[in-house]
Amino acid sequence: MRIQVAAENALIIYFAEQVSEKTLAQVQAYTSLLADKNQHNYVIDLVPSYTSLMVVYDVTKINHSQLVQQLETLAVQSVSNGEAGSKDVVIPVYYSLDTGPDLERIATHHQIDVEKVIELHQSQSYLVYAIGFAPGFAYLGSVPPQIAMPRLSTPRKRVPKGAVAIADRQTAVYPAASPGGWNIIGNSPMTLFDPSANPVMPFNVGDRVRFESVNLSQFKQLGGQPDEF
Repeated sequence: MRIQVAAENALIIYFAEQVSEKTLAQVQAYTSLLADKNQHNYVIDLVPSYTSLMVVYDVTKINHSQLVQQLETLAVQSVSNGEAGSKDVVIPVYYSLDTGPDLERIATHHQIDVEKVIELHQSQSYLVYAIGFAPGFAYLGSVPPQIAMPRLSTPRKRVPKGAVAIADRQTAVYPAASPGGWNIIGNSPMTLFDPSANPVMPFNVGDRVRFESVNLSQFKQLGGQPDEF
């Protein structure tokens, strides 16, 4: 475990150099321990990611040296605790050429048909490795190699809310309309970030996500609105 200064009131803990499910389980277990406000009231925020955890702390309650010592002590406890609890999340997706303008290109690139691209995307569950770029944007991995695609050479100026996309071996859902360079294969009617809800997002780092195909009628019933590109 390696600890580095991130800001005057933040440290980053690095658990490994390589991304893996085992490393993420360590990050998740450690995050779960620090999230106990009764024992660690100095913690302001925790930002877990692929191989690291950023700890934002209250400098009026603990100083840098004390925190480093505390974090090193907790490392032993997190290993003994093992993987923290996680949940499964199902995300409905309307896969179509209208909502997935890159479906045909992915199929052509891998010399398979569009239906196979859709089948493979739904064939497994995905681990939430990180949440970032935008609130509710979860980096999910890893997609089957048969449908992996590099990012677009020129990003789109606007990607619609709910766009389901692939970049390299990762997949994600755009929680709001924004620019983006991922390959779009469908659209989900599910709300992925709602600041008025509790919780504000349906998943956390360490959870697993599965995609489930719905038809156009179901998509509209769930509140989906096809958006032209």
